[in-house]
Amino acid sequence: MRIAEISSPEVRQTQPPDTITDLLSKLESLTAETERHSPESPLPDSITTNLRHLLSQLTPLTPFQNFVKLQIWKLSYRLWNACIDLSNFVRTSSCKVPEEHAKLRQLAADILFIAVDVTGVPSPYFKCASFFYKTGTIWHELCMYDLASNCFEKATDLTSKVDIMNVSDREERRLLLDLHIARSKTAWEVSDRNLAINLLNRSKRVLFGVADSYMALANQYMCFGKLVLSKSEVCSANDAVKLMSEALELCEKGLRSVKKVDETLGLKELRLKTLRFMAASHLQRDEFDSVLKCVRVLRDGEKGEDHPSSSVLAMKAWLGLGRHGEAEKELKSMVVNKGIPEGVWVSAMESYLQAVGCSGVETAMGVFLGLLGRCHISAAAAFRVVQRVVADCLNGEGARAWAKVVAEFVSNDKVAALFSGEVAAKERSGMHALLWNCAADHFRSKDYEVSAELFEKSLLYVPHDIENRSLRAKGFRVLCLCHLALTHLDRAQEYIDEAAKLEPNIACVFLKFKICLQNNDHNGAITQVQAMPACIDFTPDFLSLSAHEAIACRAFSVAVDSLSRLLTFFSMGKPMPTTEVIVFRTLITILIQQPQNEKEVLKYMKQAHSRFSDLGPERFFGSGEVGRREQNWFALNLWNIGLKSGQEKNYDLCGELFRTCAEYYGVSIDGQMEGNNLMVCKSLILAVSAMLAGEKLSTNPLSDNEVKQAIDLLERAEKILMSGSMKTSIDDDQTTTIEPHFYFIYTLSAYDLYTRTNDTESKQLLLIKNYANSKHCNTNHLLQIGRNASEGPRPNTEVATFCFNTCISLLLSSASPDYQTVAFILRKLITINGAHKCNAAADDDDGVYGMYKKAYRIMVGLKAGEYPVEEGKWLAITAWNRAALPVRLGQTVEAKKWMDMGLELAGRVPGMDTYKSCMEDFVSGVEKKVQSQGHLIVGS
Repeated sequence: MRIAEISSPEVRQTQPPDTITDLLSKLESLTAETERHSPESPLPDSITTNLRHLLSQLTPLTPFQNFVKLQIWKLSYRLWNACIDLSNFVRTSSCKVPEEHAKLRQLAADILFIAVDVTGVPSPYFKCASFFYKTGTIWHELCMYDLASNCFEKATDLTSKVDIMNVSDREERRLLLDLHIARSKTAWEVSDRNLAINLLNRSKRVLFGVADSYMALANQYMCFGKLVLSKSEVCSANDAVKLMSEALELCEKGLRSVKKVDETLGLKELRLKTLRFMAASHLQRDEFDSVLKCVRVLRDGEKGEDHPSSSVLAMKAWLGLGRHGEAEKELKSMVVNKGIPEGVWVSAMESYLQAVGCSGVETAMGVFLGLLGRCHISAAAAFRVVQRVVADCLNGEGARAWAKVVAEFVSNDKVAALFSGEVAAKERSGMHALLWNCAADHFRSKDYEVSAELFEKSLLYVPHDIENRSLRAKGFRVLCLCHLALTHLDRAQEYIDEAAKLEPNIACVFLKFKICLQNNDHNGAITQVQAMPACIDFTPDFLSLSAHEAIACRAFSVAVDSLSRLLTFFSMGKPMPTTEVIVFRTLITILIQQPQNEKEVLKYMKQAHSRFSDLGPERFFGSGEVGRREQNWFALNLWNIGLKSGQEKNYDLCGELFRTCAEYYGVSIDGQMEGNNLMVCKSLILAVSAMLAGEKLSTNPLSDNEVKQAIDLLERAEKILMSGSMKTSIDDDQTTTIEPHFYFIYTLSAYDLYTRTNDTESKQLLLIKNYANSKHCNTNHLLQIGRNASEGPRPNTEVATFCFNTCISLLLSSASPDYQTVAFILRKLITINGAHKCNAAADDDDGVYGMYKKAYRIMVGLKAGEYPVEEGKWLAITAWNRAALPVRLGQTVEAKKWMDMGLELAGRVPGMDTYKSCMEDFVSGVEKKVQSQGHLIVGS
């Protein structure tokens, strides 16, 4: 309003009546419009805006004449009643009173306020104050506490104009109390707690000895106390006790002031209620003795108060004092009280279990079963009790014993019946999950007996319908696992059979497989392995797992079957649990550990060779160092098994093993063979050697095709031997050299095979000469070749003679010749020459005589016995005996030559003196006989 428009009271009194009449007419028009407005549609903003504008125009015109005031009162009441109609409609539709309605009420109260000092209306100030009180109450409901506070303060100002002692009307007296309480509640909402308590204390002056007033004020004290108590703080609990004490004191005063019995009933009930909340406040402050005092007062009343909370409060107080026996009595007494709500005694049981622990489980279960026979109990209550037991007892010391108590409890027919039907579906599912998780905890801690019992009880809470078939099957499978762990194999079989009926899948087959393993039924286990791929949810992982289980049980035949079936899936391109090379390695390792499995090992070695030939070495073995280690593992095992088979004279298998071994050693990983040429060569040589040894053992000659294969193998070995990629010196590093005896075996085998081809003698002689000229030629090896050449089924005298002569040369050229071997070779040469050459050679240094003469020359200068005596005797005697035929034929010169040789050799051999004397006498006799016959004997 502009300053120019503000007028003094004198000026306002001179305002023309037409202006007021016009404003009142407009007010009436707006009031009528509000009355006509349909409550179903929102209140238009124009009404409140116009009313506010009219109010602003009327306010400066005060004071009004009394008739104007009366008219304003009528219009204000009409407007108020319209607001009531609108609010009643809103409240019947269960909606919150809209803010526009509150604004309309506020305008009705403000309009009445400008004419409050009317004459002719009883108690106008109290009536106007009631308008502001009710409007403030609506603002409070809308949580607009500032507007509510303003309304309550205006109402308080209006009532303060009247002396309290002059207020006699019951409603007006109650309005005074309600105003104080309303202001207190609003102050509390804006966290002005001190003002709120102060306003309640002021309210004590306007009680007027009325029972309802005492109850209203006591109730408000108690409400504030309950709000403070709900904060669960120690300081809050102290304040709560103070507030409850005020409420109790008001109840006591009210009972002393009120005389009518019917009016005291409410106060008595409120007093008991206050005592219970006081006990709760003391309990929150851990003042357990005070709690028991409150309970004692409650029980010592006129009717012996038996409110459900009394037993709970007493029980918790006894628990706080550590007197569990008294707490147990209170808990058991609840069974007798049928009026105790379900939530109360469930909460009591939870508190009891939390305080007493596992030792209270049996008591709690007994109380529950007692209540079950007397009260209506829901599935939710049973679930809460079991949940508390599980949470507090089944994870600590003595859990095993309490788990059995729980199992017995949940298997009770009455308890299980609580969870039947669709109404308890949620609780039934929760109970199953609770028991299942508890059983799983015991299973993980390897307490399989308790675990099995709890799993079995959990099945009581799974309906027997199609939707839960899978869940029941899962329960049967896990029970099978528990009894497997307990080695109750018959029961495990029963459970898995039931699971298979409900839900046949790979898990059932696998568990049957485990049962067969533990029963040592290897054939049955293999049958289950065979059935696995037919399952709809089969994955190769189960074959891998089966193999591991079988190995752990040392059922190697089952493991081999599982792994061999697993190998068939690698070629399908499916995701696999491990690499193919690991499966082969595991399979072969198992076979190696068992005797007489060499053929199986060879079979899978060849299968692995076929796979890496198809895939490539890097994809099969792996690349880099890992791949080389895998490759060498296979090759080395073939080598070892080949050696073992050779020692056992299983030469056919030995040859196959070494031939496959050469293929493995010949694999190139990342373009490198890492010196494996050496092992390839050795393997090829031993493979051919085994073939030849097998031929001799079986007496069945090699076929032409086999001979060709053997020659091809030796040719491969020869290329490696003759290449510069490796050394053959004995003193060289063993990782890059080949031992001399392998060269010997190669030479010996090649010699044998060359006897079966065309142009045999030339190839054999060239082969032996190459060996004799090599650095790794050994006299013993050369001697062996000579013996084979002279004694074999296909002898070669030329090769044998070359070998023996070379041996003698090598032996005599050594620092300490082995005359035993020299003597043996000489005997062999004499034997060979005696069989294949004419004794009467043109040159005495050739042929048999030459061998004897060479032996004599070797013996000359040797110490007695240095040359083998027996060999010396053999030389002397055989040389002497060779003269027998010429003597009979009259060839005196030839006879004399051999007799002289025999005498000379006998003279070099110790112990032949007697032989020599006889020989000399015989020679003398022959000479005389020849002389007598006139023959000329020519000296030798």
